[in-house]
Amino acid sequence: MSPSSRDVHEDVAAYALGVLDEEDHEAFERHLMSCEACQVELRELSEVPGLLDAVRRDRSNSLDDDRTSR
Repeated sequence: MSPSSRDVHEDVAAYALGVLDEEDHEAFERHLMSCEACQVELRELSEVPGLLDAVRRDRSNSLDDDRTSR
């Protein structure tokens, strides 16, 4: 989706998670240089990817434990 067809401010979470395509990623980085609101929101979201990875690992370990205890 091109940046002109939606509000680039909506991309903060997608950017933090690394799921933007190359064009949107570059557009958001340009926007980020001058948008203090998005900079603040990005800082607030900066720990989310790591937390999601930890949850994924814990869940995977729990599933593995369940399988081996049967």
